[in-house]
Amino acid sequence: MSKTNHINRIPRAKGIDMAAFYSPKECARKAKHIVFSAENERIIEEFLTILGMKDRFAEHEVPIPNKLVMFGPPGTGKTLTASYVADRLNLPLVLVRLDAIIHSHLGETSTNVRKLFEYARVNPCVLFLDEFDAIARTRESNDEVKEMARVVNTLLQCLDEFEGDSICIAATNLETQLDHAIWRRFDTKMNYAMPDAPSRQLYINKLVGQFEHQANVKHYMCQRLEGCSFADVEQIILKAKRKAIITSSPLHEQLISDAYNEYMPRLLGT
Repeated sequence: MSKTNHINRIPRAKGIDMAAFYSPKECARKAKHIVFSAENERIIEEFLTILGMKDRFAEHEVPIPNKLVMFGPPGTGKTLTASYVADRLNLPLVLVRLDAIIHSHLGETSTNVRKLFEYARVNPCVLFLDEFDAIARTRESNDEVKEMARVVNTLLQCLDEFEGDSICIAATNLETQLDHAIWRRFDTKMNYAMPDAPSRQLYINKLVGQFEHQANVKHYMCQRLEGCSFADVEQIILKAKRKAIITSSPLHEQLISDAYNEYMPRLLGT
């Protein structure tokens, strides 16, 4: 498959309109500010190292991991991780929001799932299944109809048969609702949490970059944005930067405070 830098030129299979396609170059731009926890950085680097040693693992008849599931609160870096992996592997990212493939005729949902995995089989890519719980919920739930159980069975079959040069990454905010059999099919698991102070400070440093700012404002940001997700931090700092630009001033505490109050982040537990 041609690894083009132009999203619209990435070959698409018929019926895969439920996905967005991003080139490796676009993924690199999206993931340039990513901050991992120490444990997640260890996991993802080991995952990528193994993928780069396929021949050696084949010599020892040890299968390599090709499926990764991420779970945790919204805005903590799961989508950025998928972009990071696509960039590192120089593969396009096929981003699927699984709630978009659920059809009113549930038999069509299973067909859509098969189409996605067939596309990934033929076209090397990072297949990113966002909002994974939309189709991978436990079959034990009383409020699920039998057809949705069949969708889970189809997904299990597709995961079991998943091979080739593509990588499957799934993300969910509701990991406890995933079917246990689905959970077991993923050989690599990453737990995401709200950023602690060191991670928040590192992310703030990356986002501020060379933008003009007053002394100690980044320390103020780290304290003021406690409890925010990475996504919240990014949006508040972008809003503050816009205010700084239109007022021809450096970033300062009042701009951050105003941006925070206007953005009104929804903090966990509040």
